[in-house]
Amino acid sequence: MTDKEFLELITKDANAAYTYLVHEYSQKVFNSIINIVRNTEDAEDIVQEVFTSIFTGIDGFKGDSKISTWIYSLTLNKSKEFLRHKTRKKRFGYLKVIDEQTENFLVECKHPGILLEDKELASILFEALDKLPENQRIAYNLSKIEGLSYSETAEFMGLSVSSVESLLFRAKKNLQENLKEYYKNQ
Repeated sequence: MTDKEFLELITKDANAAYTYLVHEYSQKVFNSIINIVRNTEDAEDIVQEVFTSIFTGIDGFKGDSKISTWIYSLTLNKSKEFLRHKTRKKRFGYLKVIDEQTENFLVECKHPGILLEDKELASILFEALDKLPENQRIAYNLSKIEGLSYSETAEFMGLSVSSVESLLFRAKKNLQENLKEYYKNQ
């Protein structure tokens, strides 16, 4: 369905439009969130928040950008908001981190990046990704894991294509550095 067809559908049959959005975007939204927050339960909660925001704010979508861009912007903002809140809680000692949480995530999640045959390799890769600065990590996830083009990544992040290219270049260099010890021992 094109964005124009979607806008026509939303005026004719809002329920059908919402059903289409959930069917078309829920897995994509979940995959994007899981790449950022790395916890299945948190990602599921954030997906609910994203779709609640979509449903309550659909009147604000005028078609100035693609529907996918608008949805991903909401996804990115909700994920960042969650991380800021989580960091704030950590800073004040309200959040207890459980080491097994990472292991459970690797076992339970059906994200393509997690379905790697070797859980240890996935864990090492995610640790290296987590060490990247936020903008580099987001650009890398969008481009390399989600498979978006540089221009789509730039649009989602509100940056120029050259800025995205620069972020990806630095992310690759940092990942090489972060993974150097692992590969040296192989």
